[in-house]
Amino acid sequence: MATVMFDNVSRVYPGSTRPSVDSLDLDIGDGEFLVLVGPSGCGKSTTLRMLAGLEEIDEGRVIIGDRDVTDVAPKDRDIAMVFQNYALYPHMTVADNMGFALKIAGVGKSERDERVREAARMLDLEEFLDRKPKALSGGQRQRVAMGRAIVRQPQVFLMDEPLSNLDAKLRVQTRTQIASLQRRLGVTTVYVTHDQTEALTMGDRIAVLKEGVLQQIGTPRDLYESPSNVFVAGFIGSPAMNLLPAVLAGEAGRAGSLEVPLENAVRSAASSNEVTLGIRPEDLHVVTDGGAGLSVEVDLVEELGADGYLYGHADVDGERTDLVARVDGRIHPEAGDVVTLAPNADRVHVFDRASGATLR
Repeated sequence: MATVMFDNVSRVYPGSTRPSVDSLDLDIGDGEFLVLVGPSGCGKSTTLRMLAGLEEIDEGRVIIGDRDVTDVAPKDRDIAMVFQNYALYPHMTVADNMGFALKIAGVGKSERDERVREAARMLDLEEFLDRKPKALSGGQRQRVAMGRAIVRQPQVFLMDEPLSNLDAKLRVQTRTQIASLQRRLGVTTVYVTHDQTEALTMGDRIAVLKEGVLQQIGTPRDLYESPSNVFVAGFIGSPAMNLLPAVLAGEAGRAGSLEVPLENAVRSAASSNEVTLGIRPEDLHVVTDGGAGLSVEVDLVEELGADGYLYGHADVDGERTDLVARVDGRIHPEAGDVVTLAPNADRVHVFDRASGATLR
């Protein structure tokens, strides 16, 4: 096990004028499960590949444990990588696939077999050791890829969107297995995904990237409750946070017919009278007593059993704004209804319109 440090790391691809990863400073604790998340093209896979030694570093250093590995060959970094497409040898059995790296490293057959059997027990693969990959399901192949990484007993696991080829149900099941296995093994793990639900459910901490720049790093709860800017707020959470253009009016922020009281410190910190209000779907409720709020036409109600999500749109100062609110899955408005939605005022986030920075 080991710590990992990115020290002011940048990568600029030939022919590009903008860094794919820009001055990244990131410390990963010993035994930590860190998730790199962000939209496509944000630099998360490049970051992982620089750590693996598969991508050159133009500036900065990468340190694993107490060793600077910036110029160290991938095979000498003591890392194991799990790829999106499994990368199994089709002509080898499961056991041979899992033990192949050990064989190349000169590990004796008896020790190799024991480490393969131990990993197979962890991953419920014992009955499949003599099969070829083509005889396995997608989830089983992914577990074989995990087993191949485990038997190497590396200092760091690197995982590049390992669940993206699995169906939705299997993805949920496998991410639980990976997270619990990592905690049992205690191996430092860097996990890349574009799926923020995976990030929230698996990581000890999450690092959010946008256009190669680290936006925020923290626990899943930190990022959900206290996003550092409007990008993180809109990216983390499913369904996403509602973001409404608003103006400062007196002691409130006003978005159409919706007014939210704002503290003087928040109003003073804004760079102009234009702000953005952020409201989580669970913090919006349907007003049933004729109270004030935002008039919303219901487009769809997504029923999920006990809960449901109301998708609708409102006119906010002449512009259509889409909104999502969590509602009772059994008793709720129907598509075409016009309802009034109001927020829990003390749960409303406020962002500076110009910079995107969090004001509250």
